[in-house]
This record gives sequence, C-alpha cells and structure tokens, in this order.
Amino acid sequence: MNSPLSSPEPALAADSNKHINYRRDAHNYLTQVFEAQLPAIPTGFFNAHMTKGFVVQPHWHTNATELVFVISGEITTSVFNPCTQQLITYKLTPGQVSLFPKGWFHWIVVLSEQAHFLTIFDVPTPDVVYGSDFLKAVPPEVLNRAYCVNEKDYRQAVAPLQESVIIGPPPGCVCGNIPPSAQGIQKQPQYGGLPLPASPCLSPGQVYLHGYAGQPFGQPLMKNG
Repeated sequence: MNSPLSSPEPALAADSNKHINYRRDAHNYLTQVFEAQLPAIPTGFFNAHMTKGFVVQPHWHTNATELVFVISGEITTSVFNPCTQQLITYKLTPGQVSLFPKGWFHWIVVLSEQAHFLTIFDVPTPDVVYGSDFLKAVPPEVLNRAYCVNEKDYRQAVAPLQESVIIGPPPGCVCGNIPPSAQGIQKQPQYGGLPLPASPCLSPGQVYLHGYAGQPFGQPLMKNG
C-alpha cells in the first residue's frame, strides 16, 4: 500500500502560516494547507485574513465542496444556485459556517474592519476557476453576439485583469467603479506590520441576506450611500 501514512515517519502536522497562497497587501492574504504541504491530509483549507470591503473574487470549484468557517469578524458569503437560478447570501459571524456546493459560483465579502476565516474543502487539493480569468478569456465579439455587449466597452472593462484577481478589487480600483490602467497593476508587497488599508468600497450597495438558518431578512443589509 503506497500511502503517506505507511511511511516510517509520517508527516502529521503542518503550519498554514508558512505557506502563502496569495497576498493582496499586508492585511489581505491567504495561506494554506493542502496535499502539497501535508500529504496525508484528506481535506485542505485556505486560512484567510482580510479587511473591510475586500472580496474573495467570484469563482467556482470543479471538484470540491467548500465550507466557510468564521473565526473573527463578519463576512457575507454569496452563492448562485444553478437549480433555482437564485443568488443566496448569508451574513456570518464567529463560529458560523456556510457551504458552497461543488461547481456552484460563489464569492465572499468582508464587512468588519478585519476578518479571519477558513475555507475548508472536501478534497486534498481543489481545482478553481477564477472569474477574472474567465472574463478576460472570453472574446469581446462573443459577448457582443451572445448578449449585445459593446465590444469596446468590454475590452476596457477587463483591461485591469492582467493576472488572477483572487482578492479584489485590483490595486488602484476605487469601489469597483474606477478601473486602474493595465500599467497600474502591481505585484503584491511582502507582508509586514503596516496600518490597515482604507476600505476599497465604503458603500457596497444593497445586499439582501438570508438568515443563518436560511430565513430571508426583511431589510437590506446596507443602503446605497
């Protein structure tokens, strides 16, 4: 039997703090433990530290179901139900969880000044399709033929997506309304003890929520500023 557990000295521990997956800036970054870090692990997870207004960009997993567990702060999780064609959004606080079924399109937005949460998968290493990669790969003429989208406007809209935007918005973007130039995209700086960044979007608009148990709230979470 060729298994990591059959080794004379199996590795049964790992430190997610040492394995950085993506760093948007000093206070918005993901670390991880997956099969590459812990071969015997039957699952895997991202350890996310983020600040207000930042978002784990829309994406989906072709091979994994994902569980979000909040350690500190407040977030919303949103997932598109392909069976009912409905968008489901939950507000989560410490100790609460929500689920993203395999193949369902989803994203996460931070509401509090700081948040710490885990995204845990039911496979050792998940596949992922990022929305930014999909958007920049679709030819503008296809969007024009399919949805009557203006080709020039679409090219301009996706111009900032020069690399996978795992934690958005891209550097230089204000409230998602003013796209930075393609030349303005920068690599993520090294982590350090820097002051908290200003929220990239102080007025996220109306977000209609479901309760923790799925009951709809009667009022939107936030109103347009």
